[in-house]
Amino acid sequence: MTRPVVGILGNAHVINEDYLVHASGVMNSAAVCHVSGAMPLIVPTDPDLVSVDDLRQTCDGFLFTGGRANVHPEEYGEAATEAHGTFDRDRDRLALPLIRACVAAGQPILAVCRGFQELNVAMGGSLYPEIRDLPGRMNHRMPPDGTLDEKFELRHDVTLTEGGVFHRIFGASTVRTNSLHGQGIKAPGKRVVVDGHAPDGTEEAIYIDGAPGFALGVQWHPEYRAGVDPVSQPLFGAFGGALKLWAKGERGGQLKSA
Repeated sequence: MTRPVVGILGNAHVINEDYLVHASGVMNSAAVCHVSGAMPLIVPTDPDLVSVDDLRQTCDGFLFTGGRANVHPEEYGEAATEAHGTFDRDRDRLALPLIRACVAAGQPILAVCRGFQELNVAMGGSLYPEIRDLPGRMNHRMPPDGTLDEKFELRHDVTLTEGGVFHRIFGASTVRTNSLHGQGIKAPGKRVVVDGHAPDGTEEAIYIDGAPGFALGVQWHPEYRAGVDPVSQPLFGAFGGALKLWAKGERGGQLKSA
């Protein structure tokens, strides 16, 4: 049987100072392939090269990945400052309308880190440029030094809503996650339900209320060791289940909160 196809939103990078590429980490493709049971397909994030309609006809679902560039604050009505970091306007122009189209149609999406932030902004929400500067918040950023394992180490718990979507996926009300982000939700977008928080109150898990399909986002990086991690595995597994339903022409696949 043909596997579902997942479009993985790539990021723009420059190699050797002048060669522009669209790329995505191997761990994203591996999680989609080995845990979700789908074929990964890296999407060039430039609306001058691909259209939302063409992508939706080609792919069964989408993984909105993390990335160093942040969503431009103009997308939520604010001016850019130095604290907002770098931007990728082409990805903004593609990812945000693609999210809205998928949510409306019930096409499965899983949003991770920057993707989590894109999901919130696409639905009308806003972001803090640097949450570690807020009173009482911890530093959620990736450590600048260390091995890959040390950088992706599990660092804090996420407390989930009892009986909510993520509680039902994980079978637990508290899960241990890694933390590799600088920005965070300021105001949730329309229909964005915050379903999990870090100990400092930072929003870490969201879903779209009333979405006809799988539309979930997490602020951590579940693609790391997705095949063995007790939190990552069921998340990518649930995503895979929704993809298979979509590929068969069925809608749904988002677990409903109690």
